[in-house]
Amino acid sequence: MRTRVVGIAAGILSWVGLALAVVLVVHVVLTVGGANPGNPITSTVKAIAEPVALAFRDLFAPADEKLRTIVNFGLAAVFWLAVRAVVLRLVRRLG
Repeated sequence: MRTRVVGIAAGILSWVGLALAVVLVVHVVLTVGGANPGNPITSTVKAIAEPVALAFRDLFAPADEKLRTIVNFGLAAVFWLAVRAVVLRLVRRLG
């Protein structure tokens, strides 16, 4: 029973971590690609990505907005993938 619960928890945490990273990457792609900021998809992705980026959102401040988005939100995506890996390793050790 414990192994099954740990497996389910690991699966859920894995998907959550991956989803957070994907939202950040999609925000980068939309920004760099010049997506219309008034579009509901673009604005929704941005609204989700900004709080998920945590302190990375304004870590670097290059003059070019696209470069700033690539660096800051890209680092946030890498951060969430790293957190995901560490948490999964810890959860699996419990099982």
